[in-house]
Amino acid sequence: MADEQTPALASGPTTIRVGTRNSPLALAQAYIVVAALRTVLPAYSFPIHGMTTTGDRDQLTALYNFGGKGLWTTQLEDKLEANELDIIVHSLKDMPTTLPEGLVLGCVTKREDPRDTLVLKKELVDKHGWKTLADLPAGSVIGTSSVRRIAQLARRYPSLKFKDHRGNIQTRLRKLEEDPELTGIILAAAGLQRMQLDAHISQFLESDNGGILHAVGQGALGIECRSGDDKVLAALKMIEDKDATLATIAERSLMRALEGGCSVPIGVETKWVEPGQLRLRATVVSVQGTEGVDGEATEPITTAEQADKFGEKMAADLVSRGANKILDDINKNKPAPPPPQ
Repeated sequence: MADEQTPALASGPTTIRVGTRNSPLALAQAYIVVAALRTVLPAYSFPIHGMTTTGDRDQLTALYNFGGKGLWTTQLEDKLEANELDIIVHSLKDMPTTLPEGLVLGCVTKREDPRDTLVLKKELVDKHGWKTLADLPAGSVIGTSSVRRIAQLARRYPSLKFKDHRGNIQTRLRKLEEDPELTGIILAAAGLQRMQLDAHISQFLESDNGGILHAVGQGALGIECRSGDDKVLAALKMIEDKDATLATIAERSLMRALEGGCSVPIGVETKWVEPGQLRLRATVVSVQGTEGVDGEATEPITTAEQADKFGEKMAADLVSRGANKILDDINKNKPAPPPPQ
């Protein structure tokens, strides 16, 4: 593949500067992307520049009180626009569905497991043998800052209680064992797998086993770049995963149409049920879990345009059955985000 370089890659500078958040998981994800790029462009260098974003610095404000996804991306995008970086590696679920003018989603790489997982406190597992959400007694406390997770869990398991839970993966795992109130926490499978911490997983959560639908883009890495940077776009095309790209286009199109951000309880689940046939499940749930609208459809998807329209169509179906009322109520009652740091 490295021998089939486009003219844009065959000339000019051979350095692509990589930006990322400075957390252990974000850096691990950047190294995954750099390893893929080195495979196809062995003559290139890929220096990694990590930085701490607003979302990393503020560990006290609950995610649902921030008011959007830009807290993870804006400061990195400023450096991309200033030509201090050539690409940014994001967890795709942290990327807004509408990007600043002049910046584009250059590619989506091979997707890790997109599901959420339940991680239970080890002493409780050893003592009671609990393994799943269904095993937990009434009043059990689950740690999460995600309103999407809270809303869906409250809908399916109304006897559970919830506690705000922030920090990187290692911090959250440590807090789980140290906090006497917590029974378990919810974490994305992909993050645990990328950090080789998946031994902590008690249950994979998906719609077919009484679990929940995951976040839009979860498990996927999105690489952002400048729209006119032909060299970088050609490089990213070489490491793109078509199935992950089409599935996440459908998911992001759904969210864009519903105008849902990080703090809105929209869950999705995409699966290739056979070659070229994509199944999309989606849910919009009120914060208290008392109301919800669900949708499911399977369509032949082979192009980005088809995937985009599929997401829009699902969003329209959800709205026609009351999702807009749920979202309007949530946005009406959402607190103002904290001031920038």
